[in-house]
Amino acid sequence: MIAERGVIVLAAGGTGGHLFPAQALAEELVRRGYDIHLMTDERVRDYGKSFPATATHIVPSATLALGKPLQLAAGLLRLFSGYRRALSVLKTLKPMAVVGFGGYPSLPPLLAANRLRIPTCIHDQNAVMGRANRMLARLATKIASSFPHVRGVPRDAQKKVIFTGNPVRDIALQEKAANYPELLADGPFNLLIFGGSQGASFFSEFIPKVLKEFSSEMLTGLKIVQQVRPEDTDGFGEDFDLLDNFELGVFFPDLPHRIAESHLVICRSGASTVAELGVIGRPAIMVPLPHALDNDQLRNAESFASAGAGWICRQAELKPKEFAAFLTRLRYDGKELKRAAAAAIGHGMPDAAARLADLTEELAGMKPK
Repeated sequence: MIAERGVIVLAAGGTGGHLFPAQALAEELVRRGYDIHLMTDERVRDYGKSFPATATHIVPSATLALGKPLQLAAGLLRLFSGYRRALSVLKTLKPMAVVGFGGYPSLPPLLAANRLRIPTCIHDQNAVMGRANRMLARLATKIASSFPHVRGVPRDAQKKVIFTGNPVRDIALQEKAANYPELLADGPFNLLIFGGSQGASFFSEFIPKVLKEFSSEMLTGLKIVQQVRPEDTDGFGEDFDLLDNFELGVFFPDLPHRIAESHLVICRSGASTVAELGVIGRPAIMVPLPHALDNDQLRNAESFASAGAGWICRQAELKPKEFAAFLTRLRYDGKELKRAAAAAIGHGMPDAAARLADLTEELAGMKPK
């Protein structure tokens, strides 16, 4: 089947943080009649199963280890191999535009597109521009941002920045502004805990300690759904026997629905997480990844928390007894949780995919539908 309006190529690193917003744009562009091709790395096999692309092209890439000369040389050679592969694919596809979503796997396709004079846009999901996007900023035709103010954009590229928001997938849009679950003092309290598409070992170690600090009253009615890494699943049984209702999973494909069912979320603060929390409208206690490059997760969390939608807890400062007391206070303060849920909706941008699709069509020389 030939697409009604032509080919558009999306390029992204192969993890959820990069692929999910790319998928959201792909879903919108497919609805508008475009033929979507994805260029990414091997990790797409884990996180890109529902990506609506006509074809997925695996492009060699590497993270540049600037302080290690031998690894840097090997990385540059692999990126050059990816550039040649991307050049060949783009010459065959002749796309109307190429949109990159960050991660080093997006470098070769965007560089090849620039060489072929194909209009390009880079989208950055975080409140601090990622390193791959920073390298591409001066070459890109346009830069789309998820936050009104983005740090790290090169000065001579700042005029290219257009605020679109961070696109969320259709599966999240289906839960848009979901009604907050009824919260009664003697009723269930649904707590969702996850660490992004790759999980978080810290939560696996910390949450069982918190459970032991809860009163019997707090444990009554507490329902926990928690994402864990495969290697962390052993040993949870004894700790979680304190609860009548809990569920552990390595990956939840229906995570947006589980967010909608929750009263409170405990999570990292990756860009897609913050975007989906806002669209769905759920309060969150965010524990930013402490070693994230450029502190991007902390900046994402600050934006969400400053809107009144959640709270930031630094991992190094967390103590089980104090955290248990904080959770207990929130659990019995339905008004505060509902206020935060409403603030989350105010922070969300459910039209971000449509806005980015409009920008993509403008680059492609097409009138947005």
